[in-house]
Amino acid sequence: MSTPKIRRYTLKQPAKPQKQYRVDYDRQLNAEQLEVVMAGEGPMLVIAGAGSGKTRTLTYRVSRLIEDGVDPSEILIVTFTNKASREMLSRVEQLVTIDTRRIWGGTFHSIGNRLLRRHAEAIGYRSNFSILDDEDAKETMESAVSALGIKTLEKRFPKGDVLLDIYSFLINTRTPLELHLEQNYPHFLLYKEEMVNVFRQYKDRKRDANAMDFDDLLVFWKVLLDDHEDVAASLQRRYRHILVDEYQDTNKLQADIIDSMASVRRNVMVVGDDAQSIYSFRGASFENILTFPLRFPEATIYKLETNYRSTRQILRLANATIANNRFQFRKELQAVRGDGPDPAVVGVDDVYEQASFIAQRILELRDEGEKLSDIAVLYRSHYQSLELQMELSRRLIPYEIRSGVRFFEQAHIKDVLGYLKIVTNTRDELSWKRVLKLYPKIGEKTAAEVWTRIRDANNPLDRFVRGVDVSGRGVAESLRSLRSVLQLIGSESMQHNPSESIRLVVEKGYADYARSKFPNAQARLDDLEQLSQYALRYEDTERFLDEVALANPIAGEDVAVVGPEDEKIVLTSVHQAKGLEWRVVFVIWLADGRFPSQRALRVPGGIIRIEPNRVHEALPLLEGATNDAPVIDDKGTRELVIPGEEEERRLFYVAVTRAMQELYLVFPVMGRDRGGMDILMEPSRFVRELPGETYEKWVIGSE
Repeated sequence: MSTPKIRRYTLKQPAKPQKQYRVDYDRQLNAEQLEVVMAGEGPMLVIAGAGSGKTRTLTYRVSRLIEDGVDPSEILIVTFTNKASREMLSRVEQLVTIDTRRIWGGTFHSIGNRLLRRHAEAIGYRSNFSILDDEDAKETMESAVSALGIKTLEKRFPKGDVLLDIYSFLINTRTPLELHLEQNYPHFLLYKEEMVNVFRQYKDRKRDANAMDFDDLLVFWKVLLDDHEDVAASLQRRYRHILVDEYQDTNKLQADIIDSMASVRRNVMVVGDDAQSIYSFRGASFENILTFPLRFPEATIYKLETNYRSTRQILRLANATIANNRFQFRKELQAVRGDGPDPAVVGVDDVYEQASFIAQRILELRDEGEKLSDIAVLYRSHYQSLELQMELSRRLIPYEIRSGVRFFEQAHIKDVLGYLKIVTNTRDELSWKRVLKLYPKIGEKTAAEVWTRIRDANNPLDRFVRGVDVSGRGVAESLRSLRSVLQLIGSESMQHNPSESIRLVVEKGYADYARSKFPNAQARLDDLEQLSQYALRYEDTERFLDEVALANPIAGEDVAVVGPEDEKIVLTSVHQAKGLEWRVVFVIWLADGRFPSQRALRVPGGIIRIEPNRVHEALPLLEGATNDAPVIDDKGTRELVIPGEEEERRLFYVAVTRAMQELYLVFPVMGRDRGGMDILMEPSRFVRELPGETYEKWVIGSE
């Protein structure tokens, strides 16, 4: 009997009906964004390139989670500004028409505040604790100094602002005080023990007052997670999904909080761009985003590389520059917009020609139809805008400054110019009182008394130099110090050397004052050095002061310009330009030692320690960076030191990716040293390393 043929017939399972969403995710997102939005559970690292729709992706991810049945109260969204949080939640509300107030969304500090109100008693506070604003915190710190009997007027002990800045940095970065002082405030090392006592007193006073400062909102959140198991377990189970925006800007404390909050459910999505990590000076830790896959080995890494902002030519240059960084998640931004002109690399003779070129090109761009408000000039440090501000004022080109107040309106500039005003106009009462109050033991009352004693003299400066007796312990010493400075800069020769006069004022006391008064003292001293350089153009102090006074009132205001009254170009530091965009961008002062900053090159950009059993995981992540990393202990732990140059290159990358249509990279060939001698400057290494096909070289000539 023959065997019949056998045909296999497979019963197919009926296809599951495709999930019907209210939002058409397929149409409203690109493929990269859609993959992130529709991803399942587990830790996720989203590397979101510049202009790639990061916020849109986050928003739609939240909407999709809610559409899939996640309870809004189980979602925690952490942003860096309340505005970003409000905008994101508002958009979610529009997409899925739910009341987003049930979602826990806000900044680290606002979320910490809400949690601590509920669990205040666990950390020894009452739920109605007060939150100290910056001014309140400063007063509390200064009262702690006073309570300890520290004689701040007899020595250059740091003022409240500076102490608060140091304290905050220690808290957020977990840095030992001595190390922080050695690296950033060596002039305060002799006060280390006193500062420890002040910080202890400061903490006690806050607790006694049932008050917290902003840092406490994070510190005690972390304390709840570390020291209170029942509270920690509740928080770690409560949030089914945690989403963090701008993760590259988190500090050590913030990253530790997120790691702990996500340690049970493991559904944490962090979004950021390692190539735009530029805030280490504020305590941000680049290592957080770089080592996320080491702390969450099961994490999936996604990349958003489609750029909606810039032309192909600008992105080609941006991709080429960041490729030189060793420590990064590599990506290649792709342009959606059409082509544009090649970026221009422009060499100029000096900073004055730099200012002249930019002013002229801005006027040409306006004639070509560009709005002034679509043009920005970016720089590494605020002082680098000085010559440009003067040139724009002369040419009646309106501008606004995003990196601080106008150069000559800053307190430290006005302080030092006050000395020069006294020796050119000895009857300048305002300058006398301003300068007098810079000295220990001299307040408003004593300054007024000194002025009363000298004002009726034929020459108040001569009268002051001969000696003025004013009662008060320690006042005489301060008056002697001021007298010696005014004698130096009041001489006939110095009346024709405003540059050296400025330098003498700084060296003979103002530098010490600035270091004790301002948290950003070094940046202010850099401003004063640039002011001294600028004054080299003048052989007469009075003429120099006239130029400053005449330029300042019209700096960006009351100028004749065709177009809307509010149309002004923007001058800003790169740090403050992050997240913004303009059609036309000039990046200036691209000379080695200026951008990149020489000081930043001397400091490591971060340290990563990798346990021996994790090296194989780190190798592909860090692209072989562990191969030559030294072993630092008996366990075989390797230590990777990130060069400071890499953050400077990331800063340059942020600058060039602000441009939508046109990009100009400008560098001065000649500069001046502290003695006023001309020196040859090298173009920035970030310009020198660019492939020739990524830019067009412009040569400046004259008619």
